[in-house]
Amino acid sequence: MYSDDDPYLAELRAACLRFPEAVEVEAWGRPTFRAGKKMFAVFEGNDAHPFGLIFKPDPADRPALLQDRRFYVPAYYGPSGWLALDFTAADVDWAEVSELLDGSYRQVALQRMLKALDAR
Repeated sequence: MYSDDDPYLAELRAACLRFPEAVEVEAWGRPTFRAGKKMFAVFEGNDAHPFGLIFKPDPADRPALLQDRRFYVPAYYGPSGWLALDFTAADVDWAEVSELLDGSYRQVALQRMLKALDAR
């Protein structure tokens, strides 16, 4: 369902794996990124949105993000509060992606991982 040379994947992989103890696990035919056993990001691809990022936003930020046409509620993940960013809707702002990943990671990471992140 994906190829290692897909657009955006190398950049997303690098952004996700910079977090302490982050690992990549292929699941459901997609690269997923985890803090320990808990997922914080997924490389998305479907007919409507060929390349994107599924992440868990801070609940307070979710309504504002949904006002932006680049964000949408992904199938399967949406009911649990996750959102997706369509990489093809506009130029990708990797600083913004890093902030979204940071927020998602912080919701699932263990305390030791957060301490390591904050010590950087």
